[in-house]
This record gives sequence, structure tokens and C-alpha cells, in this order.
Amino acid sequence: MVNRGAAIYGDKIIFGTLDARLVALNRNTGKVIWNKQIADYKAGYSFTAAPMIVHGKIIVGNSGGEFGVIGEIQARDVNTGELIWTRPTIEGNMGTLGGKENGMTGKLNASWQGDQYKQGGGATWLGGTYDPDTNLIYMGTGNPAPWNSHLRPGDNLYTASTLAIDPDTGQIKWHYQTTPHDGWDFDGVNELIPFDAMRGGKMMKLGAKADRNGYFFILDRTNGKLLQATPFVSKTTWATGYNLKTGRPNYVEANRPGPPTAEKGTTVFAAPAFLGAKNWMPMSYSQQTGLFYVPSNEWGMDIWNEPIAYKKGAAFLGAGFTIKPLYEDHIGVLRAIDPATGKIAWEYNNKAPLWGGVLSTAGNLVFTGTPEGYLKAFDAKSGKELWKFNTGSGVVGTPITWETDGEQYVAVMSGWGGAVPLWGGEVAKAVQHINQGGALWVFKLPKS
Repeated sequence: MVNRGAAIYGDKIIFGTLDARLVALNRNTGKVIWNKQIADYKAGYSFTAAPMIVHGKIIVGNSGGEFGVIGEIQARDVNTGELIWTRPTIEGNMGTLGGKENGMTGKLNASWQGDQYKQGGGATWLGGTYDPDTNLIYMGTGNPAPWNSHLRPGDNLYTASTLAIDPDTGQIKWHYQTTPHDGWDFDGVNELIPFDAMRGGKMMKLGAKADRNGYFFILDRTNGKLLQATPFVSKTTWATGYNLKTGRPNYVEANRPGPPTAEKGTTVFAAPAFLGAKNWMPMSYSQQTGLFYVPSNEWGMDIWNEPIAYKKGAAFLGAGFTIKPLYEDHIGVLRAIDPATGKIAWEYNNKAPLWGGVLSTAGNLVFTGTPEGYLKAFDAKSGKELWKFNTGSGVVGTPITWETDGEQYVAVMSGWGGAVPLWGGEVAKAVQHINQGGALWVFKLPKS
């Protein structure tokens, strides 16, 4: 349903299409330079992420986790589109380098039974982050397939994980799985933001991730070791926390949807909902305040499992759900989180869900948009709302900023869409009157 952006390299604009193709256009003429198929859309594959360029390679991930695909990361030559390496995200599948086998991902049948690894999900639908300090690509992986966890015993590596990948070879250097044996559709695709900070009396290379499952993680980004995991929403029913020695969640087994009978299994109320404590929308980090600014949502779901069998190109869920807000007066919450402690420094409540990205600036401002149509600016230290402007349509884009001739500008795309059709029931009531639209709004900051 969506396209999360393009990459620009020299005179090329490079983007993906819903039928799983990667296209490079001349940015001056629109002429097609190359057009490559990255996967078979008839098998349920698509492409929604923004490409990333590293060392002259364009790095892309696939989409389609709800269709029993195999998640994969590819590196292609940015000038020709030719394939350089592939790395499947599901254990048991073979990677390639230069057209030759380049080692299996994980170990066959270590965490997947039988042939389940052939339809394991784990799509890389958000794209990734490149860290030049470690020369690693950090890619988040999506939910395992099907949603019904009773049909796939085991941890189901490497779904709902962050993978650290060598950009030149496609080899996985480390991984951290935020939700082993996921049974709630808690994709682990959320971005890992690299930052350096003092910890235990020494400066460390760290990474922060606000996961769909409701926990805010701090990892050693050189080796993937879990250092901290704290909830950033008010309710997480599926786990009580994380064991820092093992890196694993402390599950509440009674909150896992039950195995299906002839029709459906036991229904449970789980929080957060499958749309996540945070979904695709990126958080931001301020080097001035040392805080992360996270667009979060307070909702839960009734969820149950159903019988399901794999069919090529068909939805492969094996679950049903109903989303419910946790509170009457708000769903969205913009939160400032201190990575040293995991504690919330300030928060701003919003009636409708927050579905746009966040920008923090060196001027101690934090910008984000709302479904009600506003672009808002907050004081980065206190959370005080300083400014707002209504664009006339819901904002699900991410603000950006730049400087030209000594003037600072902020821009945001305004236009209502994306995963909004999934918001049914009580959630839909908060957004049912929002105008459709599609416009780019640009603002100039006053020099004072």
C-alpha cells in the first residue's frame, strides 16, 4: 500500500515498486536507466522500503511477510542494478555472493521444523541503517509466518530481529532477536539508531531501538549484546521484562493466543496491538539533550489463532484480531526517553494515533506531524508545544530540515493514507473525518 522513499545517487533516483521491482531514473529527464525484478510478486513479494546506498552498492529489503515469503536483503551495483549479494533472513536459506553460494543463514532446522523455513516471513520492509564506525548495516526483520505461533515451534530465527551485516559480503556479523517465537505480529523492523555514550564509566558504541513489542532497547552495536530493555508504553501484557543475562523476554505464557481448534483458539487481550507500540515511523536522537524522541501509540487487541495452510501468493496469517484504544482521551504519545535509564523525560498525548516520523534539530526543537493535520514543534528539553500549523490533511510523513543561504527550512509531506485502512473499530472513530490530500509544505524558521 505504501512507498517509504527513494535514494539519490549522482544523477539517479532509485526506488522500489509494489510488484517487487527496483528502478533507477535519470533525475533530470525521468529516463529509465535500469529496471530490475528483486522478487516474484505472484508469490506475495512486494517492495515498500526506502533503498540505502553503501560503498557504491544499493541495499534493499523485501516486503510481504503476511504472505509466507522469505525475507531477504540484497546488494546491487548502483550504476547497473546487477546483483552483488543476497542474504536471506530466515535460518536455513542460502546466501549468495557474485552469483555463488555464500553460506547458509544460520543452521538448517535449528529453530524451524521441517520445511517451515521455506515460508518463514521475516520481511525487511523498512530498510536499514549504515554505521561507518563499525562498517555494518543494521537491518530489522519482520514477523514470522504464519502469525499462529503454535504451528511453528522454536525461536524462528531470524524473524523479529536486528541483523548486523557486512555491506561488502552480506555475511551476518551478529543478531539480536527482540521477540523470539513471536505470536502477536511484533515485527522487529524498527530502526537501530547508532549513538556513542558513557556507560559503566567508559565510552561505548551503542544502538537504540524502540520495538513494535513495546520495549526500548540499548545494544552494544559492535556485538549485539543487550544492555538495557525498558517499556516505553504504559501496558505490555505479553512479557514482564527482559533477562539481561540471556537477552530473552520473560514471557507471560497465558497471554499467548491459544492453539486453534476446528475454528479458532482462545482469545486473549494483548498490548500493544499488532500495529505496534511504534510502527514504521522513525524516532530521532538529539546530541544536544541526549534524549530519543519516540512516536508511540497506546492500544491493545483481542487476538486469536485460526487454522491456516500455505498457498502461494495468498495471505498466510492464521489469526484474527480487533484493535482497541487503551484510553478514551488519547492514543498517540510523543515520548522523550533517556537512554541511560530508559525513563521517560516528558510526553505529549495526542487524540489520534501518531503515524509520522520525528525530527530533532540542533536548535533544541522536535518536530512531528499528527493525523489531525498539524505539524508541531516542541521544546526538546521540556516538551512544551511551541508552534503548530494545520496542513489540511493527516501527516504521516517525516519532517526534514536543511539550510540554504543562512536560512533554515523545515518541510513535511502531508497526505492521509498508508496503513490507515487497518484502523477499524474504536480507533477509526478518532480519524474518520480526516481529509485526504497530498502536498509538500515548507516553512522557514525565524532567525531569532
